[in-house]
Amino acid sequence: MMAVYTVVGLGSSGFSAVKFLASQGHTVAVTDGGFPALADKLPQGVETYFGGIDTDILLKSDKIVISPGIDPAIMPIARAMEHGVSVVSDVQVFIEALRQKDEQNNTHTPIIAITGSNAKSTVTTLVGEMAKTAGKIVGVGGNIGTPALDLLDIDGMELVVLELSSFQLEMMTELSADVATILNLSADHLDRHGDMAGYLAQKLRIFEQAKNAVVWLDDKELARICIAHLPKDCQMISTSGEIGEGFVADFCLKGESDETGEQIWLCHQGEKLLSSKQLLIKGKHNLLNALSALALASAVGLPMSAMLDTLQKFKGLPHRCEFVADIGGRAYFNDSKGTNIGATISAIDGLGVVYGERSLALILGGQAKGQDFRQLAPFADKFAGRIYLIGQDAQMIAQALMDVVDFGERIVHAQVLDKAVSLASQSDVKAVLLSPACASLDQFDNYGERGDKFVQLVQALVCD
Repeated sequence: MMAVYTVVGLGSSGFSAVKFLASQGHTVAVTDGGFPALADKLPQGVETYFGGIDTDILLKSDKIVISPGIDPAIMPIARAMEHGVSVVSDVQVFIEALRQKDEQNNTHTPIIAITGSNAKSTVTTLVGEMAKTAGKIVGVGGNIGTPALDLLDIDGMELVVLELSSFQLEMMTELSADVATILNLSADHLDRHGDMAGYLAQKLRIFEQAKNAVVWLDDKELARICIAHLPKDCQMISTSGEIGEGFVADFCLKGESDETGEQIWLCHQGEKLLSSKQLLIKGKHNLLNALSALALASAVGLPMSAMLDTLQKFKGLPHRCEFVADIGGRAYFNDSKGTNIGATISAIDGLGVVYGERSLALILGGQAKGQDFRQLAPFADKFAGRIYLIGQDAQMIAQALMDVVDFGERIVHAQVLDKAVSLASQSDVKAVLLSPACASLDQFDNYGERGDKFVQLVQALVCD
């Protein structure tokens, strides 16, 4: 049945939704608060309402497709919902289209659904690479790279791996993933969700009608809540990054000493799979990412040999604790994607285990997004020999850290990234870590530009 759709927001996902809906013969309009660059590429016949979200066109719609960056609480959207207009995300449209396609072809395309405050992109990419190594035709997208609806163009697609943000999940129901996970949870997007309870409520939507669920046991409270929200017949696969002698989870780590020194092994059901020394990605947090990827891929039957082969070749993603260079006896890491406290704690803790206490120069700051930086203080105190603060909320961050620990001269107000890198390169540390725990928009267009700038500054040190 043809319907009247309005797409709100003409970014990449909104543009993808407009193209798909128009191709299906629906009547499509698009409205955006600005004057988007993609407007010139819209299909013929699509009505446009730019320079503000048009309430009247929303009220005339059968269904509204909302882009992730648009808050459904804004007046035009809220009013449409009050009048009974259905509001969904582009991923919801994709799920329904994929089900219809499977029904027509009498097939089933498994869906791996991944969310969490941090490491979503790394784990999503890693699972996708495992599927490719196994010879599968796989579609990888959602909140990462390719909009979900564009995946429908992949001929013969046998598997879908979706990274999902809380914004996308907020406008979704009955995902019915073959396996789903919340990798971790830390304060983020509280300016939109109100508090941690509101944020978690959106994340938990990922388990609706899931057949399998990967649950991380180390955060006991999160694990308890996840388990309580699993569907009745959902099978649980557990992971744990606790390094011990026994096996507390289906996929876990085991520490072992031999003639080469201490080794950490990735294990499954008591069987050693790979040593951490065989991986190119470093840090304890990346070992947990590897375990999560193994658990998710195993749930859809990917062969272990393909998964382990992929792990040994995977170099990680740009801007995600990315090794840049070793200069003057200091290693430099670009974690510009670390835009919240949880991500930065993972990076500090993961590298701190490798380099030792007070071994890091931490570059921190930007737009704080209402986070409580006191949570970061114990980790910074243990592993950071110097903290270089940049960006608009530097003073607030410094005060929050000092409320917990007297960092004294270990905190330096560098203001801008250039100065922070210059000072860090002269400090007595083993590693320099850019992990801002903040948004970048006060000084950069996005976290990628911030990370690229850091890499350029590091590479320039070789010439000095």
